[in-house]
Amino acid sequence: MFPAEHILYLSALLFSVGLMIIIIKQNAIMVLLGIELLLNAANLNLVTFNQLQAQSFTGQMFTLFVIVVAVSEAAVGLAIVLRVYKHYQTSVLSEINELKE
Repeated sequence: MFPAEHILYLSALLFSVGLMIIIIKQNAIMVLLGIELLLNAANLNLVTFNQLQAQSFTGQMFTLFVIVVAVSEAAVGLAIVLRVYKHYQTSVLSEINELKE
C-alpha cells in the first residue's frame, strides 16, 4: 500500500494539471478534460482520507457520487460542444462571441 502522502501529492499534481489545462487551453473539449482531471483529483483525496478512517465508507460514497456527476457533466458538456460546433463551425471558446453583449 502506498503512503497517504504520495497519493495526496499525486492528487495535487492532477489538480494542478487540470487547472492549468482550463486556464491555458482554448478548445472546449480540452476544458472539459481539465474539469475531469479536477474531479479525479477530488476523488483521490476522498478515497485517501477515507482510508485513514477504517470504519467509515463516506469517502467511497462521495466518490461514487462525484463519478456520477462527472459522467453526466461529460455527456451534457459534449452534447453542448457538438451543438456549438455545428452552429459556429469552431470549438475555440474565444471565437464564440455571438452572445457576449
